Amino acid sequence: MEVTTPSSTRRSTRLRVHIPLAVTSLDRVHPFSAKCVALIVSAQGGGFSAPQPLPLETPLLLSDLPGGGSASGRVANCLPLGNDGKQFLIGVSLYNPGNVWGIADPPEDWNCASPQAPAAPAMAKDAVPKSKAVWPYNLFSGHGEAHPGRK
Repeated sequence: MEVTTPSSTRRSTRLRVHIPLAVTSLDRVHPFSAKCVALIVSAQGGGFSAPQPLPLETPLLLSDLPGGGSASGRVANCLPLGNDGKQFLIGVSLYNPGNVWGIADPPEDWNCASPQAPAAPAMAKDAVPKSKAVWPYNLFSGHGEAHPGRK
């Protein structure tokens, strides 16, 4: 089953990534602190895998981001990954949108980078994929998920 969202709700391109980060809840009622992995990111937020669910609107601190930066946001959604209840996809909405993820060559629609966002780390020319259709830069269109090579 393919899930699509109206293009009017998509504010910036989403990228599939694998970025380790530390996530800490800023809500004493819902304590949480864990090393997680961001799986999908955009200029407005992202999704990371976590070992437990978090309630909607829980304020979060994302730290140990590429370049040593940190960012804050809130839980926008929480979905179970699989049926065993051991992993969850937590969607986070950033309070200050920007390239906090350290993406070296972000999509053009990520032009809302905040002045506080860390500079993207320099990468060797041969480390940058020739095509953004390869991992970790599989692009998502404004009309749903892109599947390069699939008809």
